[in-house]
Amino acid sequence: MKILFVAAEATPLVKVGGLADVIGSLPKALVEIGHDVRVIMPGYGIIDPANFTTSTVIGNLNIAVMGRTEQVSLKVTELGTKVRVYLVDSDDFRNSIEVYGKGDLERFLLFCRAVLDILSKLDWQPEIVHCHDWHTALIPLWLKKNNCHYASIFTIHNLAYQGFFDARFLIDADLEKDWQLRPTDMPDPPLNFMGQGILWADMVTTVSETYAKEILTPEYGAGLDHLLRYRQDKLFGIVNGLDYDEYNPAIDDFIPAKYDVCAVDKRIDNKRALQKRARFAGGVEVPLIGMVSRLDEQKGLDILTASFDILLQKTEAQMFILGRGREEYHNLLRQAASRYPEQLAVFIDFDDTLARLIYAGCDMFLMPSRFEPCGLGQLIAMRYGAVPVVHHTGGLADTVQDLTQDMSKGSGFVFQGYDSEAMLAAIQRAVNSYTKKAWQNVMRRIMALDFSWHASAKRYESIYRKALELKNS
Repeated sequence: MKILFVAAEATPLVKVGGLADVIGSLPKALVEIGHDVRVIMPGYGIIDPANFTTSTVIGNLNIAVMGRTEQVSLKVTELGTKVRVYLVDSDDFRNSIEVYGKGDLERFLLFCRAVLDILSKLDWQPEIVHCHDWHTALIPLWLKKNNCHYASIFTIHNLAYQGFFDARFLIDADLEKDWQLRPTDMPDPPLNFMGQGILWADMVTTVSETYAKEILTPEYGAGLDHLLRYRQDKLFGIVNGLDYDEYNPAIDDFIPAKYDVCAVDKRIDNKRALQKRARFAGGVEVPLIGMVSRLDEQKGLDILTASFDILLQKTEAQMFILGRGREEYHNLLRQAASRYPEQLAVFIDFDDTLARLIYAGCDMFLMPSRFEPCGLGQLIAMRYGAVPVVHHTGGLADTVQDLTQDMSKGSGFVFQGYDSEAMLAAIQRAVNSYTKKAWQNVMRRIMALDFSWHASAKRYESIYRKALELKNS
């Protein structure tokens, strides 16, 4: 099959979050099982031209948007020899110093309109147009409206981000007729981009089976649960995979000591390096909890910041946190680190090199997320031998099984209720278990688990075939 991925970011060109990891790795996995897959994304000015040579495929397209005409062109580069990436070049994206920021509604409206125009002019024609998250959600609507022959897939990576706008934007963007275009039994679409992808794509997917069930409820549906229930028979959950070439402690040049499942004892040198970076005085026998996260409520920062005094006073555990997010949590974390300098280290930053050291050096990896569509942190942690401590939600529930008391089965410490007490109980279980002889067996077991993209790519292949059958029926 010929498949075009449409997304706002992709590694290694540009990355903000897990979406980029998926777009950087799933197409490669699909190519490996025999498909012709390409990616189209904005041509951000922050993409390093020294690392990615481009050539122009289509030039001087005039795209009408917000009552004006924007000129765009299409360039192409390649990720190795496996995946060709098209870059939509325009002033709006070329002059961007960040992937997301002010003016996103207009920028991604332009991107969606440009992709639709580009599709009609490409020499290479896909059978499947696979759109990802709200930035691309208008494309399935317009494909359906224009009776295009492509089958469309829309994947929800995080339902909380929807591309909200107001009635004025609806008018200025000339979207009124599109919002009126629907069968009589279809729910009224809200004023956001995301809802259109849900309503009009031939198939809708999200990034774990549990999250696909959760978002049908008002608690997790973020105001779109009624649309998702309307499309429930075309909604599927497929857990994300992990790029095992990118994340491999046996060949990772970002960590001081390389190791594999047969040499987990070498991992201790990474723990020492992490403790040194944090200026912790305790020895390697002290349990070390790591966390790499966006710092906001979704990721559990509300229950975590409320728990530091109990956690750090009742245990000797050390904790190393890396991330950036809401200023409120930056301040709370810094204050806690100043109270407990020998146990808590906080780095407010995006730093992939330091993140690799945390995965490779911590004993436990904490993800207390309020909700988590899939999560890659727990997959990376297990690949590197860090035992996850997670809230039972979304992809965390699908990928981490609670350890039995004798630690002979399971892959992490799972808590059910979303509150500080439940989280602290799980952390205490982990800290108490750290001294058991079975701990190294758990490390080896989780490092041997297979969360590579192969199985998930086969499931996407099945969804593509269903979408084509539906389109051609």
